[in-house]
Amino acid sequence: MNLTERDSQHLWHPYTQHKTAQLPIAIKRGEGALLWDDNNKEYIDAIASWWVNPYGHSNKFIADAIYKQLTTLEHVLFGGFTHEPAVLLGEQLIEILPGNQKKIFFSDNGSTAVEVAIKVALQYFFNKGEKRTTIIAFENAFHGDTFAAMAASGISFYTQAFEGMFIEVVRIPVPVKGTEAVSYDALRERIKTTNCAAFIYEPLVQGAAGMVMYEPEALDKLIQICQENKVLTIADEVMTGFGKTGKTFATDYQTEKPDMMCLSKALTGGTIPMAITTFTQEIFDAFYDDDINKALFHGHTFTANPTGCAAALASLALLKTDEMQANIVRVNKNHLEFQKQIETHPMVLTTRVLGVIFALEIKTKDNESYYGTMRNKLYAFFIENGIIMRPIGNIIYILPPYIITDPQLQKIYQVVEEALEIV
Repeated sequence: MNLTERDSQHLWHPYTQHKTAQLPIAIKRGEGALLWDDNNKEYIDAIASWWVNPYGHSNKFIADAIYKQLTTLEHVLFGGFTHEPAVLLGEQLIEILPGNQKKIFFSDNGSTAVEVAIKVALQYFFNKGEKRTTIIAFENAFHGDTFAAMAASGISFYTQAFEGMFIEVVRIPVPVKGTEAVSYDALRERIKTTNCAAFIYEPLVQGAAGMVMYEPEALDKLIQICQENKVLTIADEVMTGFGKTGKTFATDYQTEKPDMMCLSKALTGGTIPMAITTFTQEIFDAFYDDDINKALFHGHTFTANPTGCAAALASLALLKTDEMQANIVRVNKNHLEFQKQIETHPMVLTTRVLGVIFALEIKTKDNESYYGTMRNKLYAFFIENGIIMRPIGNIIYILPPYIITDPQLQKIYQVVEEALEIV
């Protein structure tokens, strides 16, 4: 049996209906923006392997940092202990985070970063003697697959099997251009009619909803409403963080800053699973008490894993280089030029660009389901043409590694244009 056939004997893949899905492609190696399968077919990774790999596959700088750490200290429990990589990473993150962020809590992935934030929001008010049990989130949000993160998410087929089992979440519309006032009014109404602890949001870009974008001024207004009503705010920067939007964090476009931030994905350059939730001093102080019961009783076995911290430190070092910042600008420029070229195509409904993110919505007669016929046809076409992309219904998006070359980007754009002809 080949590797794909062996895989089918025992492995259960994410977001996959195994009875109808094609067998997975066996990838044997990667370099830069490219991957090769076990038949030596070359693929351009146009989505940075689910948005985690901005610095390229098999990045030697990050790999060397990981190897060096492995030969010194691979792991030590973080309950009652600490180590240089964690302290150094905390110091360097605080330097680039919004100025109100003062404390850092480590976990394992984007979902757990959100889980920590929601638990902290609920316990914050409990510790203060208030009962606030409701979370506010956007419609069509996606915050992860653990229970609190799943509850905050609004894509129904991900969560419909678990209805009635969640914490209470109420929703407001995303303040896309022209509908901002509707979103503001909805937020005021939710706060007025429920005991809201926190508002969680994906800043400026809703990734899994199809790269839906909205303006920083609208988000500033929503945060101001929360501040006026003492509702905590949580910026889920798992997708948008570390340069994706053109700034280090999407929050950097804003005047108002969140009380908490969730980070993962590009944090370690796609190497070792790690996540971080950050907090203001005020939130931390609500847990700082002689009463042991006011502590945050949450942890993970691999919390602040030294090897993951080393990978994150190397990733931050790469992000800060002039070369990487120039790459982000270059990718954005290419996207904008392609946008001008493709936006008048008769099959194109809308296009949008922010930083290294490009999205294109195809005209359809009916609402195209998330994993519907069009999506599956497009996905197969891209794979056939050596491009790894995962369309969302009728939305094609590109979110490549920053180090992708101009010719590789042009190949992606060419295949996208060809894909429009097959639908």
